[in-house]
Amino acid sequence: MKKANLQKRARKIRLFLTDVDGVLTNGSLIYGNNGMEAKVFNVTDGVGMVLLRFAGIKTGIITAKYSSATEKRAKEMGVTELYQGILNKGAILDKLLKKYKLSAEEIAYIGDDLADIPVLKKVGLSATVPNAPAEVKRMAIYITKQLGGKGAVREVVTFILKSQRKHKKAIKEFFSQIQR
Repeated sequence: MKKANLQKRARKIRLFLTDVDGVLTNGSLIYGNNGMEAKVFNVTDGVGMVLLRFAGIKTGIITAKYSSATEKRAKEMGVTELYQGILNKGAILDKLLKKYKLSAEEIAYIGDDLADIPVLKKVGLSATVPNAPAEVKRMAIYITKQLGGKGAVREVVTFILKSQRKHKKAIKEFFSQIQR
């Protein structure tokens, strides 16, 4: 899709949704000897989620796996909606459309695997990472240059905010918050 058409879609976004494993993380699962799970999140992706909030765009996470690490990270980023242990992600999308009285064109979603396809097919701005399976790439209109857990979310966020001409304002708000 041409950049101008992507920007047109990005200008409509009012809710940004993301998967976790393979998107906010690199997809690796780390288990300690005690069975405790650990995830590695990218700080720049987290800042991107905060910038969305400062720009007035709601954020959400829909993930098939439950993790206390995800819950903690979502809270740190100020995520508006958190759904874990969800295999039917399309049903959550439908719920959020009604809750916020949005059209599908007003939602962006970034996912990386088969469970994400029902959401990617419906939203206005569908994105995936470069190492996603071919079936997922076919459903996305935006394939990031950055890998999951390495800035892919921030890349899409920056594109949306610049398309809406809210990027500089969100950064200014970010700096005003950290100087308090």
